[in-house]
Amino acid sequence: MTKAADGVPADARAAAGEAVTADDGVRLWAARPDGGGDPLVLCHGGPGLWDMFGDVAALLADRTPVVRWDQRGCGRSERCAGPWTTARFVADLDAVRRHFGLDRMALLGHSWGAQLALSYALAHPERVSRLVYVSGTGIGPDADWHPVYTAGFLARLGESPERLARWRELEALPERDEAAERERAALRWSVEFEDRECALEHARRMAEPWFGVNQACNRALNEERKRTWGTPGLRAACARLDVPVLIVDGARDIRPRTAVDSLAAVLPRVRRVVLPAAGHLPWVEDPAGFRRAILAS
Repeated sequence: MTKAADGVPADARAAAGEAVTADDGVRLWAARPDGGGDPLVLCHGGPGLWDMFGDVAALLADRTPVVRWDQRGCGRSERCAGPWTTARFVADLDAVRRHFGLDRMALLGHSWGAQLALSYALAHPERVSRLVYVSGTGIGPDADWHPVYTAGFLARLGESPERLARWRELEALPERDEAAERERAALRWSVEFEDRECALEHARRMAEPWFGVNQACNRALNEERKRTWGTPGLRAACARLDVPVLIVDGARDIRPRTAVDSLAAVLPRVRRVVLPAAGHLPWVEDPAGFRRAILAS
């Protein structure tokens, strides 16, 4: 773990954070390191999760300061009743931009956060200097990737029959306490790593600290994607996007990387890097390759 000049671990300093007030008064947790330089603003995955970018911040600390934040109703941000829409989350991201005094910002989004960062760039291209799109699923309909993902999930978790059986047991419970929720999440997230020996350890790190998954947020934004993604209008908007975009994939992600072709094929200013030995969180399994890709963009 990297340390600041005063000896405080960087991730501990980030955990304190500060409050960003959205235009409807909801308070969002956010953090950026001390020091100058144009930061890279990070959009975490989910929907309904929280910032898990401590390793990314440490990986880039000597070259690029980062802004981390928890999305509405998630993690360390204020619990609220939504609304759970992409437009609302785009407005929240713009509040983060204003709070840190950024005229334009470089954006990195991971998984659902890649979709959010792309949505922001489409809404406000003049406010984005570059976009890094990590482990997304493209702009096609769910049918392009979700059935393959589901099959891959069961196959990869099924490599350990005990883990698959335990996940199914937890999934079937009508109610789960915090310990059961954390265990269920770690088992589910373990499929995201190509290194099967270390997969569960990596997944347990994702669940520490634990803030609880915002299931209402998750359901609503996933349903919105099913209605609005995969349209000719979205494809046309991406074809007009005059922002440099870097797409970073882990080749061993169980979401089919061919789904991302739908985005890569239409963007006018795009570069793509595929890390062959990495899964859904490429900075965990190929930190050197991930760092090279980001700093070269």
